[in-house]
Amino acid sequence: QVQLVESGGGFVQAGASLRLSCDCSKRTANPYAMAWFRQGPGKEREFVSAFNWPSLKTEYSNTVLGRFTISRDGAKNTVYLQMDSLQPEDTGVYYCAAAAYYVRGAYGASSHLAGDYQSWGQGTQVTVSS
Repeated sequence: QVQLVESGGGFVQAGASLRLSCDCSKRTANPYAMAWFRQGPGKEREFVSAFNWPSLKTEYSNTVLGRFTISRDGAKNTVYLQMDSLQPEDTGVYYCAAAAYYVRGAYGASSHLAGDYQSWGQGTQVTVSS
């Protein structure tokens, strides 16, 4: 498994932006996919966005599409989540996750299921006030 460390969370006003970073260490090969999930207060962990290495495709949940952007820096083994137009409902702990191999669905598509990701970071808190 790889080690993932998130950073960049914080407390912001509605409409503001944040950029989360996920540093990936102990990686010997590109993962199949890396994703961001979040868990709001009293809610289940939900898929936010993912980047797929074989296809280079990005995916987003409907709730963040058009506001969030996932990207990677291959030289730094870092994945970013640029979050714009933040809303109070975006509040939660954001987790970075890595899937070492393909599990289900069309090859080149990233799973939206937390159980398909083997490595997880400790999470970073994002709080958006109205």
